[in-house]
Amino acid sequence: MPSRHIVKFTFLQLDPAWRRLPAEERAEHKQEFMAACNDFADGHLLRSFSTVGTRGDCDMLLLSQAQNLERIHEFHVVLNQSGLMKWATIPYSYLAMTKESEYSDESRLEVREGHSKYLFVYPFVKTRAWYALPADERWRIMQEHIEVGREFPKVDLNTSYSFGLDDQEFVVAFETNEPSTFLDLVQRLRTTESALYTLRDTPTFTCVAGALERVLGSLDGEPIG
Repeated sequence: MPSRHIVKFTFLQLDPAWRRLPAEERAEHKQEFMAACNDFADGHLLRSFSTVGTRGDCDMLLLSQAQNLERIHEFHVVLNQSGLMKWATIPYSYLAMTKESEYSDESRLEVREGHSKYLFVYPFVKTRAWYALPADERWRIMQEHIEVGREFPKVDLNTSYSFGLDDQEFVVAFETNEPSTFLDLVQRLRTTESALYTLRDTPTFTCVAGALERVLGSLDGEPIG
């Protein structure tokens, strides 16, 4: 039986003073950061994204996945030893786990390798009234939600679950090459019955996919030294 995975969304923000350090020092910090990431990526999924220009309160996202919580913990401990992290804060952090959906057979137990230019991420919480509904009623309502999603085949969804692990209940991550299509999907979802049971679905992050070296280069506009 396939195993479930721990998924971690780590958003980083760099102190603006870091960009005023000598180029050689900044390059060294980025190399240390890359070394920690490359070590984890040997056997685990690690994806990187830039939020420079799309958010004012964070600069990049690391999406990491492992089969146990200990490996995620160890990765972030090693990451914190890099020079770059001494200048960074983590304004947003979401911990979740994959599991099969109650409402669809399209769910997956692993976050897939990247295949699109953009990733749209947000934490999600439903109202208590939702969980008070009979199971068959919740299933009926979600079928409309799922059918709307199928109207937008160019948008791919990864849902992970956070019950008891973090403040949110779900972390949803949509991938697409066309931001306008994602905007239209979200607007359409607002009209469904399931939207009546949304308690919180912010903040929302628009993330630009890229190789780690490119994402780190976007922090100061300089290549890795």
